[in-house]
Amino acid sequence: MATLLHIDSSAFPTEASASRAVTAAFRSHWQEQHPDGTIVYRDLAAEPVPHITADAHTAGFAGPDSHTPEQAAAFAGRVRLIEELEAADAVLIGAPMYNFAIPSTLKAWLDNVILVGRTAGETQSVKGTPVIVVASRGGSYAPGTPREPYEYVQNYLTAVFADFLGMELEFIVPELTMAPHNPAMAELVTLFEASRDRALEEAAEKAKRLAA
Repeated sequence: MATLLHIDSSAFPTEASASRAVTAAFRSHWQEQHPDGTIVYRDLAAEPVPHITADAHTAGFAGPDSHTPEQAAAFAGRVRLIEELEAADAVLIGAPMYNFAIPSTLKAWLDNVILVGRTAGETQSVKGTPVIVVASRGGSYAPGTPREPYEYVQNYLTAVFADFLGMELEFIVPELTMAPHNPAMAELVTLFEASRDRALEEAAEKAKRLAA
């Protein structure tokens, strides 16, 4: 039985969130291919995970028998998140761009699941697991655009998921999502709609290809 770990981090509800709309579409198509599959869902905006603490961080570099009670309690939370990630056959993440970077809630989750000696580094316990990231953004940061140098979402997540964790990473990138809401971007609405439609098509294609 296949398991999909689905993580959303947008601060907005589905009807107002480009990333949630696309992750929902991917999830729907994945479920069609896996009617008996399991979906583990985390809404990091509704239920954020704890930011990394000194106890949670240092416990990752020490044996369990040497943990203080505070380290043991903090590390147990990290282990639960790591085990969810390790148990997944595929991972789906909504990662909207906020102020040039990922939401702090998603960064908190990453800080918990990145553990050198287990998920990261030479061992990479999640190596080869497919991860689909819906990286939505209000403008365009594509190659050749004026804001290309400010694209830190895909660059950062590539370093984390592909390089550090060894996962099989793919992006879906809905752009210009602010066009319908910002009068100064009114002439870009058509381009936004094309980007949105393309992202939904990619979600369907990638979900079906992943199942195959």
